[in-house]
Amino acid sequence: MSATVSRRSALRLTAGAVAVAAAATGGLLPSMPAAAADRPEAGAGPRVEGLLARLTLDEKISLLHGADDPGSLGQAGYVPGVPRLDIPPLRLADGPAGVRITEHATALPAPVLLASAFDPELARRYGQVIGREGRALGQDVLLSPMVNLIRTPYAGRNFETFSEDPLLASDLVAAEIGGIQGEGLIATVKHFALNNQERDRNTIDVHAGEQTMHELELRGFEAAVGAGTGAVMGSYNKVNSTFACENKTLLTDILRDQWGFGGWVMTDWFAAHSTAAALTAGLDMEMPDGTYFGTALKSAVQNGSVPEKYVDRAVRRILAVMDRFGLLDGSAPPRPDRDARAGAAVALEVAKAGATLLRNEHRTLPLDGGSVAVIGPTGSLPFVSGGGSAHVVPDHADSPLDAIRARTRATVTYALGEDLFGKALPADALSPGLTTEGQQVGAGKSWAYDGTLTATEDDEWTFVLHFSSAATARPKVLLDGEELFPLAAGYGEYFSGGLVAVAPDGLGVRRKTLQLARGAHTLKITADGGDAGLLFRLRRSTGATRAQDVADAVAAARAARHAVLFAYEDATEGLDRTTVALPGHQEALIRAVTAANPRTTVVLNTSSCTSMPWLAQTGAVLQMYYPGQKGAAATTAVLYGDSDPGGRLTQSFPADDDHHPVAGDPRRYPGADGVEEYSEGIHAGYRWYDGQGVRPLFPFGHGLSYTSFAYSDPRARWTHDGLEVTFTVHNTGRRAGTDVPQVYVGPSPELRLDQAVRVLGGYRRLALRAGERRRVTVRVAARTLSSWDVRHHRWTLGTGRRTVWIGASSGDLRLRTGARVGDGHR
Repeated sequence: MSATVSRRSALRLTAGAVAVAAAATGGLLPSMPAAAADRPEAGAGPRVEGLLARLTLDEKISLLHGADDPGSLGQAGYVPGVPRLDIPPLRLADGPAGVRITEHATALPAPVLLASAFDPELARRYGQVIGREGRALGQDVLLSPMVNLIRTPYAGRNFETFSEDPLLASDLVAAEIGGIQGEGLIATVKHFALNNQERDRNTIDVHAGEQTMHELELRGFEAAVGAGTGAVMGSYNKVNSTFACENKTLLTDILRDQWGFGGWVMTDWFAAHSTAAALTAGLDMEMPDGTYFGTALKSAVQNGSVPEKYVDRAVRRILAVMDRFGLLDGSAPPRPDRDARAGAAVALEVAKAGATLLRNEHRTLPLDGGSVAVIGPTGSLPFVSGGGSAHVVPDHADSPLDAIRARTRATVTYALGEDLFGKALPADALSPGLTTEGQQVGAGKSWAYDGTLTATEDDEWTFVLHFSSAATARPKVLLDGEELFPLAAGYGEYFSGGLVAVAPDGLGVRRKTLQLARGAHTLKITADGGDAGLLFRLRRSTGATRAQDVADAVAAARAARHAVLFAYEDATEGLDRTTVALPGHQEALIRAVTAANPRTTVVLNTSSCTSMPWLAQTGAVLQMYYPGQKGAAATTAVLYGDSDPGGRLTQSFPADDDHHPVAGDPRRYPGADGVEEYSEGIHAGYRWYDGQGVRPLFPFGHGLSYTSFAYSDPRARWTHDGLEVTFTVHNTGRRAGTDVPQVYVGPSPELRLDQAVRVLGGYRRLALRAGERRRVTVRVAARTLSSWDVRHHRWTLGTGRRTVWIGASSGDLRLRTGARVGDGHR
């Protein structure tokens, strides 16, 4: 059942209790007194205060910024402790889908796949796995979860977060934090705030109205505070013209004064821009170094430009959280051993629960016992996770091809279809002759080639370089004087993808696609063996090789009863997508295969929504996102009907690049003249589609089952703290299955504020036997029924007659009822 932000706040924070009471009565939430910003520090306790009194200025400052770890475990950050006072160091690891260090860890499905289960309890257990493993692997702080809303379909990190809907995101982030911190690992909610794209993320100035911020983006962060998150990570971008990591409105007025946050705020990596402005605004820790909070801060304190009380405030906040987790007095429980088997079991459960069946015509799925043609590069390669800080080194990951072969006795064939890693350059195309499949350059040696590459016809070529060693040591390849694989600026080399950037044998991969004219082209290659030596390959894909790959796939599909085509899109931190279409030539591949075999299932391993101009030709479409180390087993279980597809979309899928909330307006995305405007206001995601009358390809909440469900007998009534909506769900099919009925609520007729056509009020995940009926109650919290009043800077309840819909998605609303909100509590 949907759990509410205000309920969690009420359990943990006085401010949260005030919010619930005010919203429930239709009153306006009073501002917290100015002293509230100091209240968490004042309650830090005698141990923290005693340590603070004994710390020198240098020791205090050393706790406020990152440093090099003398015993690094490959984690993202390190804060040295103060051995003199037995203050231990802190190790901080990335971990949206598992603990990201150099050691093996459970690679869980991407958070967007977790969210598709609409199950906060599952999110809690997901957090428990990460929390236990983080401590087992020597970590103290997890740089996760991410709760930024999915605002644009192009955002490169949509797979790392939950949803376009603030209620669902709030429920899940609070539950996951409870799981993480229940195991003794400090959680860090990120990225505060309005970090909803990767493009220009370090410089973009995001302009959003107060109502938009509070009703959409900030709601998940408030839920994280209500769940007791130990830390908050500030984002790179500016918010209303001030960098987030020095934005007093965010870091003090909202985070501490309104919500009562008592933990510490750190920067995203290299997101600090000042010393005095950031510290006084409410920033406590600079990561990963001390550019602004190191020597510069010490000088500022010594010359009087920064009062030392602000240093003390930041140190107190950090130490208070460490004390809360037993890190100062040795009361933290011993670090556990990893339980890899238990982690893998949860990874499998999440992947199956979030599997979302988008289309299933003519009972294409579940597969019967007939022969199967598996097609696509991610059919034979396990696609575990996205790139960047979400990448995890799994214990083991099978390929879907192997899992399908293990599941069925029928004939299973495989065809590549779309070549990710290229084929050897033809020997007769190079003069002088060169073997490009395994050039080895010894340590301390150099190697060079100066020759000619001859193309037999005009064609599109994709050159693919495979290389070992560090990226800075990779070969330099010049074609007609142009360097094909230059080093990317800044972190571009690091954020290069999770799948396409690494060959199956572990070599790094870079690509360059260009039109190559018929005739001779100069080719120069130089390579340096460095300290460890270098192995590299140079390959290519052309129109001719692609045509042969497609022909092989078509032949395999035609010869089999079923075709299962795995399509991919590889997203990563640091880069946004440029289109919602599948990359490469996959659309042509899908059209060719579905023409050959109408019983084709397309399995999507993508980060976010995908356009599907080929949809009508398919038999079925199964959305699996990035399914983690057990993705092959989960996908196979759903394909064969061993598991009902229980996932539902947490984001609307647009039909194309021209019909979604940020399409056609560069001020909305990606921004113009350095400014991005959230001019859609509160009408994001499905709210925009409803308000504009635009039909998405698939609506928010959509997902099919292998059985069918009917809803009946709706009732709604107002209680002292929200709406209570009851209805009956009936499994009308012949097999057990999973349903996620959703409750939506219309606007208040008595509230003179901008309101959506309808908003998600609650949901319930149900497993029902064939023929089973169940009476269901979904509570819609007063906060969900409230709007942010920009005149008074407070929440106000939307009273009056509210329409209530019950449906299988935002686009499939099957029942309608209503109730008066606020009766007797005005």
